[in-house]
Amino acid sequence: MKFNKTFKLPFLLLIGIGFGLILSNVFMFSDTSNNKDKQNTNDLDKFQTPYTVFQPYIPEEVYFCGEQVPLKNFDVYESLDLEMIANTYRHSMTILYLKRANRFFPEIEKILKENGIPDDMKYICVAESGFANLVSPAGATGFWQIMKATGLEYNLTIDKNVDERYNHNKSIIVAIDYFKKAYKHFGNWTLVAASYNMGMGGIKKEMDFQRVKSYWDLNLNDETSRYVYRVIALKLILSDPERYGFNIPEDNLYREIKTVEITVDTSINDLVQFAFEHGTNYKMLKYFNPWIIGSSLINPSKKEYKIKIPAKGERDCYIPEE
Repeated sequence: MKFNKTFKLPFLLLIGIGFGLILSNVFMFSDTSNNKDKQNTNDLDKFQTPYTVFQPYIPEEVYFCGEQVPLKNFDVYESLDLEMIANTYRHSMTILYLKRANRFFPEIEKILKENGIPDDMKYICVAESGFANLVSPAGATGFWQIMKATGLEYNLTIDKNVDERYNHNKSIIVAIDYFKKAYKHFGNWTLVAASYNMGMGGIKKEMDFQRVKSYWDLNLNDETSRYVYRVIALKLILSDPERYGFNIPEDNLYREIKTVEITVDTSINDLVQFAFEHGTNYKMLKYFNPWIIGSSLINPSKKEYKIKIPAKGERDCYIPEE
């Protein structure tokens, strides 16, 4: 069949356009498919890239309260290695320890120094509570995890209105008195630290039974066997955090909060109103005085208490820089 010349050019043009559209669609869908495949491959590569981990650094020489840790002993090295790994990769809590240490260590260091206690003993507070007002299943309470009987022995008030184990300044004095007594008994700070977990009687009994004089040679229960190593691991990590991968900008550390003290020797029936009268609120009053148990301070014996509140403007000025 022959075409009329009049329609020959437009007809060929239409065929060309149609063929071109077909080719363009083929290439278009081909490119999209390839892009998707490339994207999926890239995503898969990212997903399969292993999380980078490393062996926590252990110095050739490690000291605790001036005593060299005998790392040449394989059991000692491996025990410290365990705690270094556990605390280096316990990210969330170790980050919080670093942040809180910036707030609480200065006062703890000051009180330890005033009482002649080695600075390394501050890490016991971290191992015990992580600077949190915890209560253990056994009933040990506060930053320094003091048992009720021990608190009463050291003249802390512990009743339904007040629990001075939550008073940071008073509870550290109890810990310091214990350290002094234990050091007089053992003459060795490592054993003092171990006894803080197990008790002086428990440590002495095991030393006599096993006929050894060093913590490093004692076979103890699992908790106490790990305890001093954990304290030392916390010392190594918190004193050099960047070496262990913790890069916390200084602005993100929890700063010290300046406070003022109000001395009272009478009952306070309404702590909410008391807080308002002193330029703060109930939340802040309870934050700085967790030793006050309820919403009032009943004080029939007229004991003198020091109530802390944030200094003027201290609550408002904490905004980390971008």
